[in-house]
Amino acid sequence: MGNLLAVSDLHVGYKENRDVVRSLRPLAEDDWLIVAGDVAERLEHVAWTLKVLTLSFSTVIWAPGNHELWTSPKDPDALRGATKYDALVEMCRALGVLTPEDPYPTWDGGAEPITVASLFTLYDYSFRAEGLTAEQALAQAYDAGIVATDEALLHPDPFPSRAEWCRARVEHTRARLDAELPEDQRTVLVSHWPLHPTPTKRLRYPEFAQWCGTTLTADWHLRYRAAVAVYGHLHIPLRDVVDGVPFQEVSLGYPREWKPRSRPHGLPRLILPAATP
Repeated sequence: MGNLLAVSDLHVGYKENRDVVRSLRPLAEDDWLIVAGDVAERLEHVAWTLKVLTLSFSTVIWAPGNHELWTSPKDPDALRGATKYDALVEMCRALGVLTPEDPYPTWDGGAEPITVASLFTLYDYSFRAEGLTAEQALAQAYDAGIVATDEALLHPDPFPSRAEWCRARVEHTRARLDAELPEDQRTVLVSHWPLHPTPTKRLRYPEFAQWCGTTLTADWHLRYRAAVAVYGHLHIPLRDVVDGVPFQEVSLGYPREWKPRSRPHGLPRLILPAATP
């Protein structure tokens, strides 16, 4: 079995990013690819991207980002909230792409077997400044003009709020992880949003952190024996270490962000190398 690689935030609405998708190649035969969310906003664009990637990588594992869950008034299907997520899951399954609702696969390419757990947990505004209530933090963000587009386009139906949907997803996901993960096996935890608030300390605008995860998952890298935690969303492709566990951000981002870099996109990123024969 080959290497374990990852990308996120492909945002294929941009031609330059579609060109990047077409150029992505494995490092070796049988490489797996993690796609940690924010592929696109429309189902057909997500499907195109994942189909292209399945032609090059032996296994593709997807986790949703906020952009996949957006519903614009111009969207032809008008699917919202959990219904749109369910449609994305079914679309992935038709393409042979693994989702957070499928059994967690075991990657046997390294020195030990690793369970790759794709997660969908959303956010609940708890990555906010200390001492502020959720209402105060949101008001402060509006005053500063730093407000996620999710507030207009990410609908939580049938839940009353995104925070309630987050809590339901965390409860569902925790129950599955507790029941299905082999107790003697380490994991790679895959989520669009970072599972711990530490990476959000790098944000230029700290008000944005409240749309970046939930403290309900802040101990999961330890609880579930993570070898690596993979995430995207921040468009800051750097590595942090939390409690000895690497947290790797694997985003491409928008062309204005990645084009000026000396190594423009550096994708796909290597998460775990294959064992030397």
